[in-house]
Amino acid sequence: MALKQISIQREYEKNPEISPEDIAQLREWLVTQPHLPGELLTDLDLLLVYHCCERSMQVSKQVLDLHYTLRTMFTQFFHNRSVDKKIEFTLDTVLICPLPTRSTDGNKVVYARLLDNDPRNFFFPDIARAFMMIFDLLQYEEGTWPGLVLIIDMDQSVLAHLGRLELMVLKKVLYFVQECMLVKLKQICFINAPPFVDKLMMLIRPLINKTLMDIIKIHPVGTDTMFKTVPRAAFPKESGGEYKSYNKIKEEQLDRLKSNQDFFQQENKRRVSEPLRPGARPNNVDNIFGIQGSFKKLDID
Repeated sequence: MALKQISIQREYEKNPEISPEDIAQLREWLVTQPHLPGELLTDLDLLLVYHCCERSMQVSKQVLDLHYTLRTMFTQFFHNRSVDKKIEFTLDTVLICPLPTRSTDGNKVVYARLLDNDPRNFFFPDIARAFMMIFDLLQYEEGTWPGLVLIIDMDQSVLAHLGRLELMVLKKVLYFVQECMLVKLKQICFINAPPFVDKLMMLIRPLINKTLMDIIKIHPVGTDTMFKTVPRAAFPKESGGEYKSYNKIKEEQLDRLKSNQDFFQQENKRRVSEPLRPGARPNNVDNIFGIQGSFKKLDID
């Protein structure tokens, strides 16, 4: 199914506190930044930034710059994205499912879980790449949400999966999510969490700030506390819900990616040219983690 991008007019209706003049002001600044792909960014792109930054013009400028800087630098996730054999293999290994039902607070929900529990088939960089591709399409079609709830179902996870989490890759993913993912992240929920989830948290804790740490929720095996936030019926059938089957969801996600190859060919061009960055030394992977402070504040319920 080819992407049907949400219109900017619809976004202004959803967000009456954001005006075309706000977006025009952000674009005026963008013209002064020759290193950024301003001519390739739509008003929807700018509105997504402005919305997730709580309508702060200064924070929006910083987050927009960092967002496209990291898309350029984090090549494992964003370079020359297309639906290749790695993506197909990844979607056979991991289910990434945007749920149509919102949380009780009206937030968008994305559910993820292993389909193949063999740690030898678990390649975290490819999973991050697939997730970003699915999320980009989702956001361009639906636009802004009050917030996002990410649910990670660990019922097929084993301790050996932790050994497959390359520390630098994990650091990059968490840094991108924490600092410049264009969404208001409300919760990251680990459900059916096994006893070794504490070892996962030991890996994560040094890599994130307190704000992100505070929205991580652990739901151990045998508890149903998650359903206070997302109704049980919203989940896939094999997870005890009434939504589609894992296989149907997987097939639809792969077809959706294949039908939107043109989108990714164009998105691949939205990258930063560091030699054109005004008044500063070019950024690189070695110094990017030295940026002080957190640009984008996450909302905590």
